[in-house]
Amino acid sequence: MSKTESRWKVPLADVVLGSEEIEAVTQVLKSGWLSMGPKTEEFEQRFAQFLGIRHAFAAANGTAALHLACEALGLKEGDEVLCPALTFVATANAILYTGARPVFIDITGPHDLNLSVADAAAKVTERTRAIMVVHYGGYPCDMDGVRALAAKYDLKIIEDCAHAPGAVYYSQEGPRMVGAIGDVGCFSFFANKNMTTGEGGMVVTKDDELAERIRIMRSHGMTTLTWDRHKGHSFSYDVVARGYNYRLDEMRAALGIVQLRKVKAGNTKRREIILTYREKLKNLKFIEIPFLGAPEGSTHHLFPVLLRDGVRRADFMAALAGQGIQTSIHYPPIHRFSSYLSLLPFDHRLPVTEEVCSREVTLPLFPHMSQNQVQQVIGAVKNCLK
Repeated sequence: MSKTESRWKVPLADVVLGSEEIEAVTQVLKSGWLSMGPKTEEFEQRFAQFLGIRHAFAAANGTAALHLACEALGLKEGDEVLCPALTFVATANAILYTGARPVFIDITGPHDLNLSVADAAAKVTERTRAIMVVHYGGYPCDMDGVRALAAKYDLKIIEDCAHAPGAVYYSQEGPRMVGAIGDVGCFSFFANKNMTTGEGGMVVTKDDELAERIRIMRSHGMTTLTWDRHKGHSFSYDVVARGYNYRLDEMRAALGIVQLRKVKAGNTKRREIILTYREKLKNLKFIEIPFLGAPEGSTHHLFPVLLRDGVRRADFMAALAGQGIQTSIHYPPIHRFSSYLSLLPFDHRLPVTEEVCSREVTLPLFPHMSQNQVQQVIGAVKNCLK
């Protein structure tokens, strides 16, 4: 029994770290080299190979990865970046860190909770410099549409892949790994993600020039790092740009190496659970299930459902909690948060996002869910909606 199962019969998410992870971290502790070093280099190389991309840089967390992407692309005050409001607030915060302003885009609809390319096109101005897409729940966004829009207006593309390590997008040119399609891809390895290092993230790019900027900015703008000097590659360093302390430590890198080996199998198990959920819940009168017609390739990070016909969300979630089922909301829309209302120049409305967000509930999903737990969730949902 894991630590979360003691409180909930079925938790929203759960992680099991086994003997491989424990041994990997133990070996790092025994080595005596704890800050960014050989394990981080290995993690970066393996992650780049996993995506089939030239460059990968481990970062302290997913937010740091997004900030590095925005900085490397040269975003600054006066610039605008198109992004969805249906995401975790870090997506938009990373834009703000540069002085640029997020311009929020509506979602496609209840069937597809990713951003609407049509709404994005309608909101391009002379100040628009980039578009930041989020592959919501692990379901790839319409990247052919995004790339066409970016090409038309000379926009840079940042992919927020916090939900999507291992996701595949089937483009007009063939299958592409999510994160390797835009100019920069950003991943999160937070504790509830498909692969985890507790905290941690990754920035990836195929562009050599962007890669060099990211490398420099990740560690105080320094030309060489402690590990470089330890290996005898240099005895000093210069500071050539404004930088940040966004490094990843060796313990988390060691976790990441092990977790990366397991992510494909974990995503497959998530898909199996999703298929059971869909089969048992799709005909319920009061439930609407997004992404039913989505192509293969999702990592199935989340299983969102939409309540309809007057079902009150608070009552539904409370009833499930009463049966030991933990649920959540993904997400309260960013543009309605108090701090963002003061930043927006007008009464910013996203009608589809707001309507869908008012009805969304996220049901439990994690790779080692037992069939008994899956059936408990299904039974509890049916009990609530009788």
